[in-house]
Amino acid sequence: MQKTTFAIPKMDCVAEEQMVRSALAGHGGIANVVADLAAREVTVVHAGDPAAITAILTGLNLGARAIATAEASDADGLQGAAPAGEARTLTLVLAINAAMFLAEVIAALLAHSSALLADSLDMFADAAVYALALFGAHRTRASQVKAAHISGALQLLLALVAVAGVVRHFLSGSEPEGGLMIAVAAVALVANATSMWLLSRHRHGGAHMKASWIFTTTDVIANLAVIVAGGLVRLAGSNIPDLVVAVLIALVVLNGAIRILRLR
Repeated sequence: MQKTTFAIPKMDCVAEEQMVRSALAGHGGIANVVADLAAREVTVVHAGDPAAITAILTGLNLGARAIATAEASDADGLQGAAPAGEARTLTLVLAINAAMFLAEVIAALLAHSSALLADSLDMFADAAVYALALFGAHRTRASQVKAAHISGALQLLLALVAVAGVVRHFLSGSEPEGGLMIAVAAVALVANATSMWLLSRHRHGGAHMKASWIFTTTDVIANLAVIVAGGLVRLAGSNIPDLVVAVLIALVVLNGAIRILRLR
């Protein structure tokens, strides 16, 4: 058995990592696939010539190229964390994010808060990523790409709605309810802290679980930003903090949506 490491410059999100795993799943002779999303590398433990694997990865149009091949050890062939446990955790975290997305959308309308609306989109974006991670395990690459594009299109639409809301509130004025913003963002903070606790048991597992952990910690920062914005709205009597935080979160979601829509 050999192990070949590939540099994949455009593999910078969980959806793209799942595309790589799905593409390799149909190739015989592969004992293990280890992805490092931070380094944008994939190491494949396989039998035979790596040329066929190189062709598969090149066909994804993610800039893949082989950078090293060596003899594999027995440890290299071991699979990662138990998929059943990871699937249960992802399902729970998906449910939490989906519920908080709906709750924050309703609260955003009641509080006239652009920041809460944008934060709800962040919840939706993460729920979509978790759903893709669960969906892609036993699907073809074509099906996975289609699912990714649907979630990316929804994220893009919602992000544009959030930006449009910011522009409307800036031009016509708004009076966000700082107290409600703080209360709802605090509930979202508890939800994300719970997600972090659930994911902590798997954060040293596969790259998709590590990325899920990173995304959740980013959500905590977004929740804290909304809480700070709510406090500033109450103290200053201005909607500017609400609008600024909304724009920042919406841009993050928009960037993620564009990356997913570029998947082929």
